Amino acid sequence: MKKTLVSALTTALVVGAASTTFAAANPFSDVPADHWAYDAVSQLAADGVIEGYGDTTFRGNQNITRYEMAQMIAKAMAKSDVSAADKALIDKLAAEFSDELNNLGVRVSNLERNADMVKWTGEARYTYTSTRDEDTNGKKTKENADKLQFRLYPTAEVNQNWHVKARLTAKTDMSSDKGDDGDVKLTYAYADGQYGNFNVKLGKMPLYSVADDGLVLDDFFSGAQVNFGKDLKTTLEAGRWNLEDANDNIKDAAKNDDAANYQGIELNYGPNKLRLGASYRHFNSAAFTVADKYNDGTSKSDDANIWSVGAGYKFDRNWDLFGAFAQNTEADNYDTAHNIQLSYKGAETANKGTWGAYAAYRYLGENVALMPTYFTFQTNTKGWEVGADYVPFKNVYTAIEYFDGKDLATDRDANTLFGRVSFFF
Repeated sequence: MKKTLVSALTTALVVGAASTTFAAANPFSDVPADHWAYDAVSQLAADGVIEGYGDTTFRGNQNITRYEMAQMIAKAMAKSDVSAADKALIDKLAAEFSDELNNLGVRVSNLERNADMVKWTGEARYTYTSTRDEDTNGKKTKENADKLQFRLYPTAEVNQNWHVKARLTAKTDMSSDKGDDGDVKLTYAYADGQYGNFNVKLGKMPLYSVADDGLVLDDFFSGAQVNFGKDLKTTLEAGRWNLEDANDNIKDAAKNDDAANYQGIELNYGPNKLRLGASYRHFNSAAFTVADKYNDGTSKSDDANIWSVGAGYKFDRNWDLFGAFAQNTEADNYDTAHNIQLSYKGAETANKGTWGAYAAYRYLGENVALMPTYFTFQTNTKGWEVGADYVPFKNVYTAIEYFDGKDLATDRDANTLFGRVSFFF
């Protein structure tokens, strides 16, 4: 990305001035003494890091190329009287511009080239879920869950095209103060290769049905994924999906076959306000035979062939409307799912004070909505949902959601209240 020269200096190269006082004379006619960058420009010129142009101008608002930036970094690397902090900054810049520096004949050591090649981000998340269901006597039963999660996201650079990405998760149940699902768990780990508009992933990675915006799936699978295209993006996937995270109906049926073979293809188009998506996914597991048998007493197929379509339109910066439909052509019952949602604005984690709200209607047949993305999700339900999110402080995210609906099999009331607070770092 191109930057203006003044911007580049103030964000990256104010290193020549670390050990001296800004007292050098100004050699540039277009940088007056009252300019906000006067001291930095004068000192860097005196130190030989920048030279300006032959007509005594500096041209600080002009875009610079990566090659020109590398020339300044090379001169900064030649300085010996810099502080440890400035040396670390120069090493970081040298790693970023290593190819350009090599073309200039400047050798960058392995230590410099590997600076910041492993980056860590994370999240501490608290969630509260209260499900309230109507029993056969018409009374409401309530079940509450207080969960705390700690997540770490390491990203390691292999080279300019390949990265390795992972997530480590630790959980605890706040009501009992005991660990949940063991200690730290490797949720996913995969190699990610990017070549222009072509991307390939290998390993255990997120499995998200983009075309229907998570109506069918939001989980993980082990295998391979290929993405290509610009405006029209194509995704091809194949591997194995662990059924332990599926909805209750599928999970209960998976006792003798806890993983499904999986293949999928997805098309998404959305260069402007309108976005369209279509997908087809095939799963094979004995669990699908048993799950369908639970519903009508018959056993049809150990396959799940699920197709979905989605369409959305962003009216302006604030309003967004999205709808999706999905069907499992192999299931006899509860084989469709659909969703329509109207959203207003949306919280941005990095921006304090931002917020959003939405209202949605969801119909979630259990043989097609295998593991949808909704936090208020109950297996085999339909109804209305409303929610809002807010960022009270930078990198602190809060959300509250409420679902009011019916169980598809019994037509009894089903309600869920969900709350979340996340701290990102």
